[in-house]
Amino acid sequence: MDITWKIGGEAGFGIMTTGLAFSKIVSRLGYQIFDYVEYPSLIRGGHNAYEVHVSHENVSHLKPEVDVLVCLNKETYTKHQSSLTKKSYVIYDEQEFTVDGDFVKINVPFKKILADLKGQMIMKNTIALGASLSVLGAEIDELIKILEDQFSKKGEAIVNFNKNFANAGYDHIKNNYSKKVLKFLTKRESSPSLVMTGNDAFSLGSVIADSRFYCAYPMTPSSTILTTMASWAEKVGLVVRHAEDEIAAINTAIGASFTGVRASVGTSGGGFALMVESLSFAGVTEIPIVVFIAQRPGPATGMPTWTEQGDLLFAVHAGHGEFQKIVLSASDIEEMIEVTAEAYNLAEVYQMPVIVMSDMYLSEGHKSITKKFIDDFITNYKVNHGKLLKEITNGKSQITNEDQNSNNKTKNYLRYKITEDGVSPRLIPGTPGHYYQANSYEHLEDGHTTEEAQPRLNQVNKRARKWDTYLKIDFKPPKVYGDLDKAEVVFVSWGSNKGAVIEAQKQLKDKTNTAFINFTHLYPLNKKIILPFFKENKKYILVENNSWGQFGKLLLQETGIEIKEKILRYDGRTITPEYIIKNFKF
Repeated sequence: MDITWKIGGEAGFGIMTTGLAFSKIVSRLGYQIFDYVEYPSLIRGGHNAYEVHVSHENVSHLKPEVDVLVCLNKETYTKHQSSLTKKSYVIYDEQEFTVDGDFVKINVPFKKILADLKGQMIMKNTIALGASLSVLGAEIDELIKILEDQFSKKGEAIVNFNKNFANAGYDHIKNNYSKKVLKFLTKRESSPSLVMTGNDAFSLGSVIADSRFYCAYPMTPSSTILTTMASWAEKVGLVVRHAEDEIAAINTAIGASFTGVRASVGTSGGGFALMVESLSFAGVTEIPIVVFIAQRPGPATGMPTWTEQGDLLFAVHAGHGEFQKIVLSASDIEEMIEVTAEAYNLAEVYQMPVIVMSDMYLSEGHKSITKKFIDDFITNYKVNHGKLLKEITNGKSQITNEDQNSNNKTKNYLRYKITEDGVSPRLIPGTPGHYYQANSYEHLEDGHTTEEAQPRLNQVNKRARKWDTYLKIDFKPPKVYGDLDKAEVVFVSWGSNKGAVIEAQKQLKDKTNTAFINFTHLYPLNKKIILPFFKENKKYILVENNSWGQFGKLLLQETGIEIKEKILRYDGRTITPEYIIKNFKF
């Protein structure tokens, strides 16, 4: 059994805070959640909505129907009434507006309660939370705990003041609609879990990977990484810098990486456009850098607070000249932690930029994730991380004692030494007795500038061998959901579409056998590994949140595989199971 709860109202009146509080409460009661926010690119005014899909089981998608709609203004009802069914509950104040339709109407006198308790308009949210929990059959205890945590520093009087509004909404339902209460949110036994966004997951993955520097200029939908990282900085030993612009952000991070610390930047498409010259610089100097891109609809400013997957080919081909980079993508919150931690490893091992792709839907949507998953991942990562660095780099990120002590003379270090695997020994600046030059020019093995033909060939070919090594050792094949051998129809996708595709598979199971190939390692692609996934006797359908079918183009470019049937969405809204089924051609 599952339900969808949605609250809407005017931007600037705490809709997002209220929605997140509901997600946390439900998670603490033992349920799984997946939520998503809708808001305009305005500081004040416009319409905000927060939607939470609650289930007894793991959930990673939204439903088309809203079971409980909380209308803090008439616009909420007008915009979202098409999602209501006969069984839906609509919470509203009949003194402010009336609603028509065949569904369960729940009148909550927000205006009267505010007047009686002498509250401001923003307190509607607290009343609505209390009423919502009461309608769904939950106890009010977890909401009271959240209010106590939130307002405890302001004194007991303020805490009690806020409690009064929560209790007023809760008791109004209990006293007037007791026969209509849904016995859904009764407390369940479950493993401890956290409610996280994709941006939170990137932040956590960065800390697990021992990142020591994060720099960014705020740009929706990546901005919350900056505030999250900053809030953790002192505790985990992390330096966080709010740069003056995106050019400064990536250059500062490259400088930090040059000194030997793991560093990253975060941005969206427009900000990344400013970073690409420096990305090329990181490519030629072979300085590790992790770049997080949270996509939104473009071009230019586009639709800043909506979602799309329109920057994949830009990320793949970003930068002038030819240099090696790796592009990864996460499909859900758990995967974002895994992919992020892996990105730092790959950047350090192969000494190149690694780009982690997200989008607004994944970056700002919340999902419940078990604490056990995080604990197990941290334990395994610490073990595997040490093995990886030793096996792949063979100690290349540090010089040997023998090198340091030879003749006790200062030596010109071969930072860009020609090697079979393409990875050169890396000297951390400040190591006694050694030096080298690093600049944006093509160079000799010791870093000194050259324009001669043969050294140029040697360095280009050396850097190219990094990809060969990566594709042999660290490229991960796509994951398959369903039985690929028995499937008649095979969906192919990447990124945040995963949850919707898997749910669509469930809904199609009585009509056709399906499988789903989901990619996380997007570029470069290992043709030999990928080809066996594509067989002649099956119908393949590309599912992407853009108008070009960008991963399909990349797949064709890298492997020769062409997927002709496509389900594409590019109106700023996310791919949903219903959208896939509606556009599915049997």
